Amino acid sequence: MQNTFITGDWGADRLRLFLCIDGEVTARLSGPGIAAVRGRVEATIRSMTAGWTMAHGPLPLLLCGMAGSTLGWREAPYLPCPATPAAISDHLLRFRAGKHDVAIAPGLACTNPLGVPDVMRGEETRILGAMTSIPGLSLGRQVICLPGAHSKWVLLKDGRIDHFQTAMTGELFETLRRHSILGQGTDGLEPDDGPAFTDGLIRGLGEQGATLPHLLFEARSRQLREGLGPVWALSFLSGLLIGQDCAGTLSRYRPAPGQPVTVIAPAFLGGCFTQALSHLGVASHVMDAEDQAVAGLLTLAEATFP
Repeated sequence: MQNTFITGDWGADRLRLFLCIDGEVTARLSGPGIAAVRGRVEATIRSMTAGWTMAHGPLPLLLCGMAGSTLGWREAPYLPCPATPAAISDHLLRFRAGKHDVAIAPGLACTNPLGVPDVMRGEETRILGAMTSIPGLSLGRQVICLPGAHSKWVLLKDGRIDHFQTAMTGELFETLRRHSILGQGTDGLEPDDGPAFTDGLIRGLGEQGATLPHLLFEARSRQLREGLGPVWALSFLSGLLIGQDCAGTLSRYRPAPGQPVTVIAPAFLGGCFTQALSHLGVASHVMDAEDQAVAGLLTLAEATFP
């Protein structure tokens, strides 16, 4: 594999770049999301990596995520599911930018269990990382959950990404807290995973027979009538949405008996989903999202930079 290269995961909200030498990450950088640099994608990469280029010369780049979207550097066509790791490597978009060889992961497309088109960009690399970290994920039927702004629930069959389902759980939370009465007075505050979260979670799991439109206003009315505060409201809202996400999805993505759901997420968010799955009687384990993104990118690099 190429001795020294740059790899990165470019999301809508953040860019994470990694300098890799001899298969190890030796330096990291964080920058703006793709939505903030429209028309300046290549310039942003050049500016951020100037120090690495000065030290090592022009380096090849391997990117995943929104770098291959219509907002990104160049559009990388989606690879249809079912998709194997080898197929993802084979469908990298490759081009030359100045003195740099560039490769961008394709993202994936499928028809989800509701019978409509679904897409992902970036999450496929974290899935590859998890499959590299835990080889047993390539055996039989496995369920992976990737919480986030657009949470992905993924079914693996014998090492292939068979299909997936998107839930706008995180983006819905942010929209409600910033642009509705439910988030009034919550600026600068963050939810926690204590009793208020658990309360919202249980409500969201459907134990009261109500659906989301009937439950949301509790985050406001209980503040007014029970003297509860804005952190309570955020935590309740978080639990409510995560509960609805998990309860609504597990009918289609329940793992085989004895197999846990693999949750790929930052520690706090992963713990929230683990708590929800536990209430539903489903075991799970959490893998760090950034670690698996790096592992997946390194896996792709082995084929990209021989």
